[in-house]
Amino acid sequence: MLFQRKNRAHVTINSSTLLAAALNPLVIARGLTLTVPSDAGPVNILRGVDFSLNQGEAVGLVGPSGSGKTSLLMLLAGLERATSGSVSIAGTEITKLGEDALARFRRRQIGIVFQAFHLIPTMTALENVAVPMELAGDADAMDRAREALASVGLGHRLTHLPGQLSGGEQQRTALARAYAPRPRLLLADEPTGNLDQATGQMVIELMFEQQRSFGTTLLLITHDPAIAERCDRKCQMADGLLS
Repeated sequence: MLFQRKNRAHVTINSSTLLAAALNPLVIARGLTLTVPSDAGPVNILRGVDFSLNQGEAVGLVGPSGSGKTSLLMLLAGLERATSGSVSIAGTEITKLGEDALARFRRRQIGIVFQAFHLIPTMTALENVAVPMELAGDADAMDRAREALASVGLGHRLTHLPGQLSGGEQQRTALARAYAPRPRLLLADEPTGNLDQATGQMVIELMFEQQRSFGTTLLLITHDPAIAERCDRKCQMADGLLS
C-alpha cells in the first residue's frame, strides 16, 4: 500500500517501535468487498480492500464522497457485514462473530465518533458517556464518565441534556463517550463535519491528545488535507479501492 508517514513534533517514534508495530498490527482486513443491490443492478462499493492498522498509530483516510470510506469504517466497526473478506481486530476475526458477541466485542475494543453526534436526547451528558460502560457491566461507569467529560473540558456540563449543549460540546461529549471505555481502536468519520472551523479545530486537538495519552489506534476519515497530514499515515480511497 502506498502511504505517507509523518512524525508529529511532540511524538517520538523510533525505528524499533515502528518495526514492532508493523509486525503486530491491531487491525487486519483482507479482501473486503461490499456489494449492495439497486434498481440498476448490484453496486460494488468496496472491491477487494486489503488494509491494516498498526498498534498506536493514527491513520488519515481521504478520498472523494462515495469512494467507500464510510463503508470501510462501518465494516471495521462491525456495524455492517462484508459481502466477502475478513476483518481481524486484536486477534479476533470479527467477521465470524454473531451479533451478540460482536456487540460485546465492540463495547470493549472499539470507540466510534460520527459526524452526527448520536447522543441520546433524553439523557444528560454524564449518562450518555456512562451508558456504554454500564451496558458492559462496569461498576465504575459513572466515575469514569465524569473523568472523561472533565478531560474534554465539560466537567461543568455533566447534567445538561444534548439540546442544552452547543454543537462543539455535543461532539466533545461523543468523543468522551468513545474514549471512556479505553478502546484499543477509535474510528472517526468526519468528526468536524458539522462544526465551524474553530470548534472543529478544538475537537481535533482533543482527539489527538486522547489518542496519544491512551496509545489508541485511530482511523480518521476527513476531507481536510491539513488534518490528514497530522496523522502518522495517510491512505487514499477511490472507487472502492485503497492506494
